[in-house]
Amino acid sequence: MITPHADGEPVSLSSMIAPQASSTVLRIVLGAQLRRLREGRDITLEEAGRAIRASHSKVSRMELGRVGFRIRDVADLLTLYGVIEEDDRRPLLSLVEKANQPGWWHNYNDVLPSWFETYVGLEESAAGIRNYEVQFVPGLLQSEGYARAVVRLGFPGAAPQEVERRVRLRLARQKLLHRPDPPHLWAVLDEAVLRRPLGGAEVMCEQIDHILQALELPNVTVQIVPFSVGGHAAAGGPFSILRFSQPDLPDVVYMEQLTSAVYLEKRDDVDRYLEVMERLCIEAEPVTRTRDILVEIRGELARRR
Repeated sequence: MITPHADGEPVSLSSMIAPQASSTVLRIVLGAQLRRLREGRDITLEEAGRAIRASHSKVSRMELGRVGFRIRDVADLLTLYGVIEEDDRRPLLSLVEKANQPGWWHNYNDVLPSWFETYVGLEESAAGIRNYEVQFVPGLLQSEGYARAVVRLGFPGAAPQEVERRVRLRLARQKLLHRPDPPHLWAVLDEAVLRRPLGGAEVMCEQIDHILQALELPNVTVQIVPFSVGGHAAAGGPFSILRFSQPDLPDVVYMEQLTSAVYLEKRDDVDRYLEVMERLCIEAEPVTRTRDILVEIRGELARRR
């Protein structure tokens, strides 16, 4: 998962938290602050664990933002770390309640695996989202019919009610593109994504219309990598890069697998994927060509209906 950067010095919470920060991000920010304080006092994880009657692994999970927080545990850790003044303790303790508040996506716990729940929480707080896709339209750009076809493909044995729950979750995620402070979504799609008739020609026509409509938003950019490019930089498969306005949060690379996901945040790993993404953007058709390509492919699909 995500490792907060630690330099040994506490940072003002107001400078670390964006207004739209989700509970997932708040847990990471609070955990990073606790880690700074601990390391600033040269206190080990084992010593911190004993102070809250827990194991060192629990303290580590708290610092990584992987678990919820208890007021009592945070208060005891602050005392151990020498944060005694009420004015210094209050902002951190008040953050505990906010970090423990469930996000809207918790209403979909019945169809939301824990490994993807983390991504949704991070996506909700991201300032920038960059996707590269080779098989499917990114979830944030999927039309309802296309999303339903994708869900049915991935969960062929799912009951109709479960399919609809998964579709509703996917559409609910898209609301972040329309909020007052939306992230910038930059998606690079392999041409195969648009030419694979998932759900049939009619569904694909609707999907392309949906992308064309999304392009009207100032915060949405789409590029297409044509077949003519042949092999390209991202031969390893699809991935996403999330960037945050919080200075305490590193960029995160996300790669989804069949039943799990990989999160990368080490600087060398992220830089490698950023380099690949930049090369993809160069190899892809320019942004100014996207609309014409979509209209052309849509016309071909419409003639098959």
